[in-house]
Amino acid sequence: MNTPTKTLGLLRHAKSDWDDMSLGDFERGLNARGRRGAALMGAHIREHGVPWDLVVSSPAERVKLTLEAARLGVPIRWEPDAYLADTDALIALLHQVPEDAEAVLLAAHNPGLQELIFALVPPEGENALFAEAAEKFPTATFAVLELAIGSWSECAEGCGRLVHFARPRDLDPELGPERVR
Repeated sequence: MNTPTKTLGLLRHAKSDWDDMSLGDFERGLNARGRRGAALMGAHIREHGVPWDLVVSSPAERVKLTLEAARLGVPIRWEPDAYLADTDALIALLHQVPEDAEAVLLAAHNPGLQELIFALVPPEGENALFAEAAEKFPTATFAVLELAIGSWSECAEGCGRLVHFARPRDLDPELGPERVR
């Protein structure tokens, strides 16, 4: 008998713009590198092949602009509780996802997204992708987990398996870490 599964995608916002120091954290947008990374990752997400039913997203400006540049064409539910959320808050948001949604993309911030991977993947499920995610979860990173649950309300620690992990630099070396010259 097969265990039912749901698919959870994680997308960290792209590189934010720090040029206007009069803006608060919530209002910060994306810099040019961030816009480029968001568009590239959006194309990757569309090509990845998962038919996303819903995006649950932080309403912070940098997340909104990341999703706009990604052009995913998926309904978005703006969730104020996703802004700088920790693992418990993110799991609580997933518990509220409609049951008919099979694949949900969560667009938010770090360290919450990276810590969510740590919580959902049990030690025996750690793999090479998990090791990469544990090392660093940079801006505009996209991860996919398969959750061994039949209902979003069952989402809990240890129910997941990391099956995909992609950073902008994996798709375009020019978007790798900036080097001081």
